Amino acid sequence: MEGLIVKGIGGFYYVKTSTGIIECKARGIFRHKDLTPMIGDNVIITEDDSPIISDILPRKNKLIRPPVANITQAYIIFSIKNPEMNIDLLNRFLITCEYFNIKAIVCINKIDLGSDSNQIEDMLKKTNYKVIYIAAKEGIGLDYIKNNLKGNLSVFSGPSGVGKSTLLNKIVGNELMETGELSKKIKRGKNTTRHCEIIEVGQGFLVDTPGFSSIDCEFIKKEDLENLFPEFDNYKSQCKFNNCSHNKEVGCSIKEALSNGEIDKTRYEFYIKVLEEINSRRKWK
Repeated sequence: MEGLIVKGIGGFYYVKTSTGIIECKARGIFRHKDLTPMIGDNVIITEDDSPIISDILPRKNKLIRPPVANITQAYIIFSIKNPEMNIDLLNRFLITCEYFNIKAIVCINKIDLGSDSNQIEDMLKKTNYKVIYIAAKEGIGLDYIKNNLKGNLSVFSGPSGVGKSTLLNKIVGNELMETGELSKKIKRGKNTTRHCEIIEVGQGFLVDTPGFSSIDCEFIKKEDLENLFPEFDNYKSQCKFNNCSHNKEVGCSIKEALSNGEIDKTRYEFYIKVLEEINSRRKWK
């Protein structure tokens, strides 16, 4: 029987099949193959004494954080304030989505707090990313999300406290997930979602994920990095040197576009930061 893993807790996996949700364990052989079933995996179940996952079908993609497979689009959710926006973390989400070929939509929540959020739109205007503004608690600006769920496995990603579970409750139409209050002392969100779970909404699927404050990009190689910035596409082939890293080389078309205002300075500085991280890792290996 074929099914979709919609939840995994304590070594048990809950698989949606044509006959309903089936609780399963995974075959021990997966451990020897260094393979672990993930939320979003399409799997084969066999039933002897008890149901087990006997095979994992090929994945289109996978994220490690959040641990979800076969995602088609990601809503990268940040809040205008409480907690304050982390631009570096936002850009790490974006290059991760690019690397795994996942459509990214930037979603700015808590617009009712009234702070200026133009910095995000200005930073991303030379890219292909869509930016939407919402107030999830009040149900404001949710139409775009609702209208683009059909046929997709969508993930809500972002730091703790930005309103992911509140947004999911509004989209689903009931209090599906526990929501928490922001810690007034440290101005960070309590992590109200402690595991990933897929929720079926209409003709699509939604994943709410635990929040986190950092993303490890060690999987990105130096030769791949320039391809993770859509705004570089029109310029990178025009550099004087084929192996240009767009850092200190002469005749770099990316740096020329930067000086002409065609590439955002914050995004370029983030590119250089990740490039230096990659070079530093290679140096110590």
